[in-house]
Amino acid sequence: MAKVALSNIGQLLRDRRGKGGIREVAREIGISPATLSRVENGKLPDLDTFSKICKWLRIDPGEVLGCKSEVLSSSLPQDSVISAHLRADKNQSPEAAQALAEMILAAQRMISESHRK
Repeated sequence: MAKVALSNIGQLLRDRRGKGGIREVAREIGISPATLSRVENGKLPDLDTFSKICKWLRIDPGEVLGCKSEVLSSSLPQDSVISAHLRADKNQSPEAAQALAEMILAAQRMISESHRK
């Protein structure tokens, strides 16, 4: 599969959901119907939601974030503080969200590597 852009996640969700009901699909993903609707309409998900969506879409989060899979842990951070920061700015651009996600992943790599030494 070609690299998936973060800005295309909503369209991928709509395409995969097809004629399925928004409540049913949201329940399958593990998010609220309102959150699913917002993401389908172009809003950027927080990290926890992003992780769940990628799992449901069966796409590698690394493809979206532009990094190799081995860089990512088995799931993205669940830290509510990180999620809250990324959700705080309702007008955040996809580019800014991408940069923040990459920065968080880089920090996680550095911490993980320092613990292995």
